[in-house]
Parts: sequence; structure tokens; C-alpha cells
Amino acid sequence: MKVLLIREVPGLGIPGDVVDVRDGYARNYLLPRKLGVVPTVHELSRFGELRSRYETELADRHAQAQALAEKLQGAELLFPRRVHDKDKLYAAVRPQDVARELESRFGVKLDPDRIRMDTVERLGEHQAEVLLYENIKATVKVTVTPAA
Repeated sequence: MKVLLIREVPGLGIPGDVVDVRDGYARNYLLPRKLGVVPTVHELSRFGELRSRYETELADRHAQAQALAEKLQGAELLFPRRVHDKDKLYAAVRPQDVARELESRFGVKLDPDRIRMDTVERLGEHQAEVLLYENIKATVKVTVTPAA
């Protein structure tokens, strides 16, 4: 069955796409949840404009993510922590900590799931990869120092 998508469906398409799906998937999932409609001439013309607006919005998101990546690339985040056994930390540095620090320094609210790093349990310099949008990433330096 052909369905005109009116919302983005991950793995299937974006608004304005006409996709061919199984009848049951269309009747039981896409149509009742208002993710798609039957592609009539009227609906196709109506959602052609929606598609152009959506593509413009995607281009804006991409440009904003690229600008943010340039801003974050190479940034150094400093985490003072209490230490025992020479360089082992009492409290590890986790992606949640990095997300909070990025929000306070750059005003960017990021989901901790978008930060790829190992849990830091020792002093020193470490790397964290921040996934901003699709394939746009920034690498930040996480420096852990002993607290005074």
C-alpha cells in the first residue's frame, strides 16, 4: 500500500515522501497515528509545500550543528575531583557531568546519551566525542585535576 508520510518516521522517510509499505503496517500503525495518509492528488499538492519547509528546516539544523561543532571542537573541560591512592578518583567523570559542563560553558543543552566516552576514574587528560547531528561530531578534551 502506498502512503504519503506527513511526519518523519525513522527508517522510513520524511514528510512528503510516498512510501510503499505492507497493508497491515499502514492500516494499523501509520494511518491511526496520523503519521501518513492515502496519497490523493489533493494530499500530494498539500504536502509538497510541507516537504519544502521540512527540507529548509533540516538545512538550518545542519548549519546550526556545524557551527556548534566548530565552537566545541578542541574545547577543554576541567573537572577538579577529590583523589585517593595517588590518582584514583572518589567520584568518576561521566557523560552527565560533561553534558552539564557544556551547558554551563556554552549554553548548549545536550542529552548525555549523545556523548561518547569511557567513564573517567583517573586523573589526566581524556577525550569525549559529542554527537551533535547525524554525522556531525566534535571532540572535547576532558581534563581531571586533583581538587584543592
